[in-house]
Amino acid sequence: MNNKTIRAIKGTQDILPEESIKWQSLEDQIRKITSHYGYHEIRTPAFEKTKLFSRSVGEETDIVSKEMYSWTDQGGEDLTLKPELTASVARAFIQHNLGRINPINKLYYIDALFRRERPQKGRYRQFHQFGVEAFGSEHPEIDAEVIALAISIFKSLGLEGLKLNLNSIGSPECRINYRAALQKFLKPHFSELTETSQKRFNDNPLRILDTKASHEIKILEDAPNISDYLTNEDQTHFNEVIEYLDILEIQYKLMPRLVRGLDYYTRTTFEITSSNLGAQNAICGGGRYDGLTEMLGGKPTPGIGFAAGMERVLLLMKSKQFNKNKVQIYIVSLGEKTRATVIKLAQDLRNQSLNTEFDLLRRSLKAQLKEANKMNVKYAIIIGDKELESNQLEVKDFLTGNQQKVELNKIIEHMNSLSF
Repeated sequence: MNNKTIRAIKGTQDILPEESIKWQSLEDQIRKITSHYGYHEIRTPAFEKTKLFSRSVGEETDIVSKEMYSWTDQGGEDLTLKPELTASVARAFIQHNLGRINPINKLYYIDALFRRERPQKGRYRQFHQFGVEAFGSEHPEIDAEVIALAISIFKSLGLEGLKLNLNSIGSPECRINYRAALQKFLKPHFSELTETSQKRFNDNPLRILDTKASHEIKILEDAPNISDYLTNEDQTHFNEVIEYLDILEIQYKLMPRLVRGLDYYTRTTFEITSSNLGAQNAICGGGRYDGLTEMLGGKPTPGIGFAAGMERVLLLMKSKQFNKNKVQIYIVSLGEKTRATVIKLAQDLRNQSLNTEFDLLRRSLKAQLKEANKMNVKYAIIIGDKELESNQLEVKDFLTGNQQKVELNKIIEHMNSLSF
């Protein structure tokens, strides 16, 4: 590869045919399980107005302050490639008055997102997420359903070593009091905090709870718990979520330090981790955002959802067997006169939902049979000038090695009768 060769941008990847099989398998399973729960797909544009994310995600978050791909277009509009999806889905929910059409809107998505962060295992600058957003219910039943849906998808994929971590960060009312208590606790340790945590101290101290620095984790062991500041209504709501998870026999671990990194979350927060991923072990995160639609100019509407990183999920699916789009029939042809018959026959077989290939390089009989064998096809149809003249094609069974003659006008019926 010389210096003039253009390569993919750092932090992006090409998904080649062998890998796309795995992506398709994952996407098929997502669509199948979400349909069982009554969720419908939504697709939003690749870029949005920058203020959508600065207003919803938060000016002081790493996403907005450091990671977004933003620009000003020729018309002077500030635009951003989507760094996350909940804000975009909420914007579409408001813009199209979905709440007026249905009191409950259950949506799912599969999409590409963009953040300029340091590439690492399972994390890219263009990455993919699937997730759900459910608008309209403030009740804990939907919290339990959303969590159950996430776990159902992961179980259907055969993932192992999963753990559900659960918390409630309460309503904005209780968080005001907790925020003050957390700042009071951390103030004597301010000089020991990392530069990132020092910046978060005034603007978003709850984000400090999400630290990965070992010495800060040690400091936070004695920090007050947000559960001690929940209102009675918040506590009742969370107790019911736990009750429903118990009924569904979904195991969980209560994590009083678990917060979500975005400003719009309220009450129930959760993440699903895998012990098979190493340090960056979270594959799914979600929670409630009851104030988001109002924050974006819509009517107050409760909501809850989750998002899961597809690249990380695929890392856990490495050992899974994937169904390839296997070629079932290979048409072997010899001679110029056969070409029109071959291309028509291949199309007729494909119209019968039979995966069919034929030689496009005009190779020898031996080379074509070798190619058919390499593709691991079950049957080959052999057409030469002699077969064309007699209207008798040869059908070879690669499993048994047997060959039989079949009339040309009966070949479609015959191939449909075979076992694949």
